[in-house]
Amino acid sequence: MRRPLRLASSLLTGLLLAAGGAQAPVFAQFNAPVSSAVPPPTLLPALGDGGGMSLPAERRLGDMIARQIYRDPDYLDDPVLADYVQRIWQRLMASARARGELSAELEDTFAWDIALGRDRTVNAFALPGGYLGVHLGLMAVVSSEDELASVLAHELSHVTQRHISRLMTQQSATGPLMIGAMILGALAASRNPGAAGALISGGQAVAIQGQLNFSRDMEREADRVGFGIMTQAGFEPQGFVGMFEKLQQANRFNDTGAFPYLRSHPLTTERIADMQQRQSLMPRTAVPPMTVLHALMAARARALGINSIDQQRTYTALAAAANNNTVAVQAGVLYAAVLAHMNLREYGLAFSTWQALSKLTAKVDAPSQELVRYLGVELSLASGDLTQAQAFAGAKTRLDLGQRATLFLWAQAAVRTGRAKEASEQLQSWLATRARDASAWQLLAQAYTAQNQTLSAVRADAEAHAAHLDFASAVNRLKAAQDLMRQSTRVDHIEASIIDTRTRQFESKLREQALER
Repeated sequence: MRRPLRLASSLLTGLLLAAGGAQAPVFAQFNAPVSSAVPPPTLLPALGDGGGMSLPAERRLGDMIARQIYRDPDYLDDPVLADYVQRIWQRLMASARARGELSAELEDTFAWDIALGRDRTVNAFALPGGYLGVHLGLMAVVSSEDELASVLAHELSHVTQRHISRLMTQQSATGPLMIGAMILGALAASRNPGAAGALISGGQAVAIQGQLNFSRDMEREADRVGFGIMTQAGFEPQGFVGMFEKLQQANRFNDTGAFPYLRSHPLTTERIADMQQRQSLMPRTAVPPMTVLHALMAARARALGINSIDQQRTYTALAAAANNNTVAVQAGVLYAAVLAHMNLREYGLAFSTWQALSKLTAKVDAPSQELVRYLGVELSLASGDLTQAQAFAGAKTRLDLGQRATLFLWAQAAVRTGRAKEASEQLQSWLATRARDASAWQLLAQAYTAQNQTLSAVRADAEAHAAHLDFASAVNRLKAAQDLMRQSTRVDHIEASIIDTRTRQFESKLREQALER
């Protein structure tokens, strides 16, 4: 397959003013003080309110599209990369809130979920209802968290300025559900490029063409608002300019020229000039060098986006030629090589490369050292040599299990080393306030299975499907659990009651979905 998220973002460029595609800007990092040198928010007028589409209606449309994104084989929930993106994202959200760009109603109604896509194109996009997509290809090429923040700030601005709703109102002849169906059709047709091309041709192309000038204004507005959000959040303004320059290079490869009406964004050169002018009004600062932490994250994105043995071999070969570069570059190359060796099941080479990486990063910042240590635990779990995993599982009191990546890695190590009960207790505590975390439910199902708690495991699996809005699969899992209860002479009546209640709730959700079609 390898194309659904990419095709979705290309179609969204014309339909939903995504930041990807032919002439796209792009897109999600750390807690730093807000810069006092940032000028006050601009008072330039916005393009209008959200139009006739209500916030709940836009959220429902986003849910419909997100259900298919979650099912896509290119969808990836990597806790390490997701945590990195979320640190940036939360800073941007706080800035948007402080600037008055993000209303309480909008924040409460929308999903604010960022989906990572295992796609090597330099791309990201916004969906209705506060859903966003970021390709690993984007994370692999950005040189700093500032560049990544510029993309996410741009995408956040598309959402806060209600651009999608405005487009729906402008295209009154094309209803929201029709547009959602077009996006879902593109996903379904992604295995057949000819069918996908036919899907967005003809009358639909004419309808989209009519919106081009309007979407150019939206892109300029997203640049303007996004620049203010990211700089007030404490990110360097050079990030916007650097990101546009990378996009200018990437567009030579991303833009096939097949659908000229998708080129709804202003020329990148124009937007670079605009950002340079805005940057010139701010205090001059030196371009920060790539940090070791960012180099490791970019390397992880590159390695997880690999889909062939030849590409894996390329990353393992690069490790031998990295000695003359900066520590950050060397660390990134070695980190990617460890993951490549793991994917090739060359665990001995992976371990020796990890040892070299550990030695290289022995004196760098603590977060980077932590990432390298976590990579060693991942290697331990993958190779079956549980020495490091055993030590990590036993270090619970010294770990911050409030961090998602730490909790997930610790839970995997705990389940594999005989501490499944501890893992289930920690995951239950996490899910008490984060019920939409599908991966946490999946880990909880594994912990229950290790304890031979079959009913609880099946229910947790059902909850994972429900968290990704797949209520049909959730109901099927719960009905299987009910069958198990009828066949058993010893039933946990509390668990049985929960299963019956959740079955009714998910069936109600299914009926609601049917009415929306």
